[in-house]
Amino acid sequence: MTAITSEQLLAYRAKLDTRFAQVDAVFEACMAEAITTLSTQGIEAYLDAGRALGKLGRGVEPMLIFLEEWPATATAVGEDSLPAVMQLVSKLQRSPNNAAIFPFLQSLAAVARRLPSADQLNDYLAILNDLMERTTGSIHGHHTTFPSPGLPDFLAQTPFLLGQIALVGLKNWVDYGIRNYRHHPERQKDFFSLQSADSRAVMQRERHGTLFVDVERKLDLYLRGLWNDSEQLVPYSTAFDELRKPIPYYDKLGIRVPDVYEDISVGCAVRTHEENGAHGAPYGERISGLDRYRATLAHIVGHRRWSLPQIADNWSPFQRMAVEFFEDCRIETLLMREYPGLARIFLGLHPKPIEDACDPANTSCLRHRLAMLSRALLETAGAHGAPYGELNVGCAVRTVSLDHTRHGYTDPDLREFVERFHELMATGNASTRDIAGLALSYVAKTRRQSDQLAKVHFDNTVIDYRDDNRQLWQFIEPGDEEEAFDEKRKIEPDIEITGLPPRHYPEWDYNSQSYRPDWVSVYEALHPSGNAFDIDQLLQKNAGTAKQLKRILDLLKPQDKVRIRYQEEGSELDLDVAIRALIDFKGGAQPDPRINMSHRTAGRDIAVSLVLDLSESLNEKVAGSEQTILQLSQEAVSLLAWAIDTLGDPLAIAGFSSNTRHDVRYQHIKGFTEDWNDEVKGRLAAMQAGYSTRMGAAMRHAGHYLSKRKADKKLMLILTDGQPADIDVTDDRALIEDARQAVNELERDGIFTYCISLDPKADEYVSDIFGRQYTVIDRIETLPEQLPKLFMTLTR
Repeated sequence: MTAITSEQLLAYRAKLDTRFAQVDAVFEACMAEAITTLSTQGIEAYLDAGRALGKLGRGVEPMLIFLEEWPATATAVGEDSLPAVMQLVSKLQRSPNNAAIFPFLQSLAAVARRLPSADQLNDYLAILNDLMERTTGSIHGHHTTFPSPGLPDFLAQTPFLLGQIALVGLKNWVDYGIRNYRHHPERQKDFFSLQSADSRAVMQRERHGTLFVDVERKLDLYLRGLWNDSEQLVPYSTAFDELRKPIPYYDKLGIRVPDVYEDISVGCAVRTHEENGAHGAPYGERISGLDRYRATLAHIVGHRRWSLPQIADNWSPFQRMAVEFFEDCRIETLLMREYPGLARIFLGLHPKPIEDACDPANTSCLRHRLAMLSRALLETAGAHGAPYGELNVGCAVRTVSLDHTRHGYTDPDLREFVERFHELMATGNASTRDIAGLALSYVAKTRRQSDQLAKVHFDNTVIDYRDDNRQLWQFIEPGDEEEAFDEKRKIEPDIEITGLPPRHYPEWDYNSQSYRPDWVSVYEALHPSGNAFDIDQLLQKNAGTAKQLKRILDLLKPQDKVRIRYQEEGSELDLDVAIRALIDFKGGAQPDPRINMSHRTAGRDIAVSLVLDLSESLNEKVAGSEQTILQLSQEAVSLLAWAIDTLGDPLAIAGFSSNTRHDVRYQHIKGFTEDWNDEVKGRLAAMQAGYSTRMGAAMRHAGHYLSKRKADKKLMLILTDGQPADIDVTDDRALIEDARQAVNELERDGIFTYCISLDPKADEYVSDIFGRQYTVIDRIETLPEQLPKLFMTLTR
């Protein structure tokens, strides 16, 4: 494969049809990421949407945000969600709420990570649309002339809210705010910005259950580790279908599960009918939301492993329902054979219908009878040659046997088919066809005229951890042989991706004391190479300083000796072992020949990341010198890299600069595992300065790599000549506060940060960022000598 050609890039750029110069700086990197994640049609739609956003008349921001954020968003929710997103953007543009386009697009990727399915995103967009329509003001009720006061604040808080509550909770929270503050703009803003007490109280009230996004990794490992299944998990929301609550299922796109499961209290799973009481009343046993997810996934995996589709066209709905109940019980019986601990969860979640709760005179009782049978089959599971031994179900440990007093039902037909089911299962795993035959026999023997009645008994018959069994049936209908399969996204065969996609980082907003999610885009690349001989000349120029440093380095080199015992060959005799060997020899036993020992030097366990500020101000000349700050920095970094290489400590060097939050450049000069060689020297020789200093984002990115190093001490050195600043930030304190927050984050991760500032005015701000962890070098010309010595002082 070849790299993206300039002709291809120009063709993509032409389709974007914009004159914004800011786009050119990031367009190639954005397209590189888009090509890896989007289909050919998806790329066309991506460029069309970007072009539309550029022509809204709202500047370059919406286009830049979209180009950076959409590939990651599409990865989470699918590229088919783009029309719905652009439809809402169009609606915002045509309304007084057009200022909300910016926060909507900015928060979209963070929202998609919390709602990783197209259905959930559509439900979220419905909440936004409802909020906009109900809170946009009007004159005389005819024209929407005043923007929604709370919409921009809501969009800013949405990523945080979705980390606390599920979509159903978000819907309820929004509805509360609209109902109570629709006609109070200031209070509405306070509510949707989480400033008011009742806003936080309602959010806390809606915080319940286990969110799928919080346990997704655990569930994925559960599927892979216990069930050897790597199917994708796709959540759905239960908040938007009040009439027919969706239930779990699986299809070719993945396993669909609810976005939240609440903890529930249940009765003891293995009890007699008399012990359980009327409805299997709770006895304090608690099933966590995580266990409910595990039960659902185990049940679905069982179907994927053991169920075979059946032709459904000639079967009645009642017959299919019976087959589904029997097959579900077969699957759970097999699952409990493999992992007996699942019995506690299955029986705890399965309802316990009361035998005489349904009146067949005026109600269809088929579901009621099948739910009782299902419960009885599970409670007696393990009989007839498939015992599970003892099941600890949280209340007592009881031995499982085919004892009908366990379920307490007296219906003779139910008891007969419990016996027949376990006789069938005793022969092995049985099959879907065998179970279907048993189910048909059950329907034929137990059906009643009242089963046709429209009034159906549903109480205590819904088993919500089971799927809808859609994959259990095949329908012979015209056109089903034309089943469409989703096009797999792939890179075009003639295109090779040479760069990395942007990495998005949050930025601290000190005014609101909260993070702006995915606010900064960091583009990383390998620094271009230059002439390594230039660095060798700089080292030769500073040979005197290097000679002084060499004496210090010899003292810093690891001197501690570690004794290695039990060596057949070594530098000296291990007296204790030798005496034991002699005693063994005198006693007639085989002596241990490993009577020597050797020594090794204990190494330093430190990893160092040197982060260089490469902003435009480095091109200024040092007072009284013909050298620029950049040239002196090259000398200093060369000496430092040579010194650290002499000590043997792993070192990474990178430079950064920024041109607004959309374009933070992070260039790798030396990696931790690279040697101090001509290739690294060449990159250092080619260093150039330009643009601004968005320090917090660079520190977070450097910390991303440093945190993965296995070292006792992790040190990040920041060499800069000015305070954090960028051309899109007018508040001088904003990026200083963000850098301070980045230092706090790194400290929590065990990374020690230290700043070397070349700014004579640094005392005004540097302590706000680094506390006491900084040094200001007033005489910049001494930097080549001072920097290595400072490092040695920090790492003694």
